[in-house]
Amino acid sequence: MTTAPQSGGQIIPFTPRNQPDGELVGPVFDGELVEDGTVASRPRIKAIATRITTITALPQRQIARTAARAAWTTFGGYTSWSRRAAAAATHGHLREQVRLARLAGDASALGEWSERLQHAKDARSKRLRELPDTILGLLRTATVLLVVLFAVTLLISVAVQVSPDGLTFASWWKGIGKAAVTVGQLLSVVAHVVFWALIPLLMLAAWREGRRVAHPPLWLLPHDQRVELDAQITPAKVILALRDVGIPALRKAIEAMPDGGAGMLSSIVIAGRGREVDAALPSGVSTAEVQARRQKLAENLHRHRHELHISIPPAARTVRLWIAEPGALNEPVGPSPLVLDPKPRANYRTGEAPWGEDLRGGPRMISLYQRHLLITGLSNQGKTYAMRALALWLAFDIKPRFRIGDLKGAGDWSMFADIAEVLIEGPSDEHVIAATEMLEEAQAEMERRLSEGGEYDPLVCIVDEAQQAFMCPAVGPDKRPYGGQKSTSRYFNAARKIHNQGRAVDVLLWQGTQNPTNQNLPVLVREGAHIRGSLAVGTESQSRMALGDKAVDGGAAPHELRPGLDKGTLVVAGDGAPLESGQSSITVRTHFIDNTAATELAKRAAELRRRRGRAPLAIQDAPEWDFVADLHEAMRDEKRVRTTVVLGRLAELDPSRYESWTHADLAAMCDREGFRVHKIGGYKVIRLEDVDGALARRDDE
Repeated sequence: MTTAPQSGGQIIPFTPRNQPDGELVGPVFDGELVEDGTVASRPRIKAIATRITTITALPQRQIARTAARAAWTTFGGYTSWSRRAAAAATHGHLREQVRLARLAGDASALGEWSERLQHAKDARSKRLRELPDTILGLLRTATVLLVVLFAVTLLISVAVQVSPDGLTFASWWKGIGKAAVTVGQLLSVVAHVVFWALIPLLMLAAWREGRRVAHPPLWLLPHDQRVELDAQITPAKVILALRDVGIPALRKAIEAMPDGGAGMLSSIVIAGRGREVDAALPSGVSTAEVQARRQKLAENLHRHRHELHISIPPAARTVRLWIAEPGALNEPVGPSPLVLDPKPRANYRTGEAPWGEDLRGGPRMISLYQRHLLITGLSNQGKTYAMRALALWLAFDIKPRFRIGDLKGAGDWSMFADIAEVLIEGPSDEHVIAATEMLEEAQAEMERRLSEGGEYDPLVCIVDEAQQAFMCPAVGPDKRPYGGQKSTSRYFNAARKIHNQGRAVDVLLWQGTQNPTNQNLPVLVREGAHIRGSLAVGTESQSRMALGDKAVDGGAAPHELRPGLDKGTLVVAGDGAPLESGQSSITVRTHFIDNTAATELAKRAAELRRRRGRAPLAIQDAPEWDFVADLHEAMRDEKRVRTTVVLGRLAELDPSRYESWTHADLAAMCDREGFRVHKIGGYKVIRLEDVDGALARRDDE
């Protein structure tokens, strides 16, 4: 029989099957029929009950913690009074000063405090000797007062006896007795009131004293106060953090120090968004050991790894700890002053570009005067924006000339189209070739300036994504590769020569590159930059390639920056970086100028240049290279000339092109022109008739 469900309840039909012996087959369910919604409501009721219990228990725990904290504070006040009383009785404060002077080895202070202690002891001895006389004097005074009072009362009673109003002597003394009883009762009531009022007053005073001197344990404090105390940087916390950092020699030395290690620390000072303190390490502990435990030291100080920076100050065997306020380094950097200024001004020689903020939050400016620049890091970390911000500032000085090769070609430098003399945009080999020729033309300009002398406008060559140039496989018509790091590499040689001599005549090279390696950033090129900045990189070896061993050994660690979270943060080193005394690097959080703001700034700079007649100068087309004509001039009408001599004469004729040529390069070019190098008398020579024949064939063609 099927029963219709009531109130929307659902019945699952069950049809048992019987065995011949009557035993049921299949599962049997034992339960009860409930109305729809009852089953679903039980967990809900249970959850509500649990929440009520939790909410009820929460105030109870808070009340208990508050009461325990008040008791602890009050007890601390009583303890403080006891200590102060004991110190006053034993001259403890003077004894402590004597102990500190003895530990410091200050003989003058030791003598002064010892003398004060002796004077205090003598004064106390004198007071103790005079105490019996003082007590006897007080007793005599009290006796005289009582006698005088009794005599006055007696005289008054005699006067009352002889008075005509009929008051007797006995009634007078009876009245005095009643008055004395009343005064005694009143004094008793007042004494009880004062006694019972004094207890809470003493407790309140002890609580106030405890708040001044006592520090409850963390588990008794409210959550907000616990977080605040964890964030505070105190000498005791720094010493404990160093003790527990995991260096056995440091731990033993701190435990053996009579002052508990306090003498290791300088004063803790406010430094922008954090605190700074110097720690002088004991003998047997090196600064490198502390630097290697940055993670553990930061956690001991209740900080994340990136919120602790360890540097090496001028003092020997000392580490400088800069400890950020919690979360301070996650706050965004403010807008660039270049964007906020309605009339930006720049001066290549004397000015400084606003680049960003240091970790302390102070503005970080940088001079670009005669500085080669190299910025590297992982992809999409802000390398282009950091370099472009400097170029935008410099563009407001009308004298500097720009030649830009953007080998990424994403339009990040397109706003310089009306400012730069050359703007190359694209990642292909053709773009690399054009950028290489741009550098070679800048090299030729540098050599012309060096030979002629005089003053010239600064020439800034910018190559973004320079790893494309070093890794380019293209080979020129002279069989020389454009990329690579060999002596025949055209880009490598042009960059190296500009680094060597360009600064003297204001021909500068700025490069940005990704993931530095020895293949895509040769050592001679990266060490030629005066300002070297690195965003987040993957490994310590890449940090050393980007900044150099000296900077990394001194504490620079771009490999510890957080990719994505520390986007735009640069660790800067090099001769041109504005470093403090004793530091090998500085961390700069660069201002972010987006493409829209950069385009607007570039338009204003271009307009400023046009108004002052400083539009981009057109670069003269380089004369077509004529190897055969150069070779004919190098022969000097001699019938046969050794290849060694020919190479020397070609180098004199055009150093930028032929200085790095080898015998193989010369032989390859001769083969291309239809003649070859001969070997006569054991020497390789070039014959004049072969060169003349090549010239004649070219004229016929």
